[in-house]
Amino acid sequence: MTDGKNKVEMFTDGACLGNPGSGGWAALLRFNGKEKEISGSESETTNNRMEMMAVIAGLRLLSNPCQIAVTTDSQYVQKGITEWIHGWKKRGWRTADKKPVKNIDLWQALDDAQSLHEVTWHWVRGHDGHAENERVDQLARAEAESRQAKNKLSY
Repeated sequence: MTDGKNKVEMFTDGACLGNPGSGGWAALLRFNGKEKEISGSESETTNNRMEMMAVIAGLRLLSNPCQIAVTTDSQYVQKGITEWIHGWKKRGWRTADKKPVKNIDLWQALDDAQSLHEVTWHWVRGHDGHAENERVDQLARAEAESRQAKNKLSY
């Protein structure tokens, strides 16, 4: 990894209050000693979709090719993008038992978003004291809670 590309660390998480329910996502990007936090929410979503949105949003923020170390507590995202996606694409976005891949829109968006970069994927156990994972977890939960409160206020 010494081809001159910018090196970026990215930490991501998603949260959902109910599954489906109000959800939030967050990413923390670190580059050259600087940090940027991004986050967002959706009304009726799932935890897996929020986990994926965090990574997609983080990757889309980077306009130049980078070497990115993505750390997530989602085995769904980590295994999906490093292992399962190859078979899905070969089978025309079908699972091994020939069913349509769930969240295909986000898998295709994630595949596209990572194509510009050299990405390594790291999994950490959630809620296990990993400082950056705890930080993005708090941001994602705050987004989900804020969305839920807004939803309760709308008639």
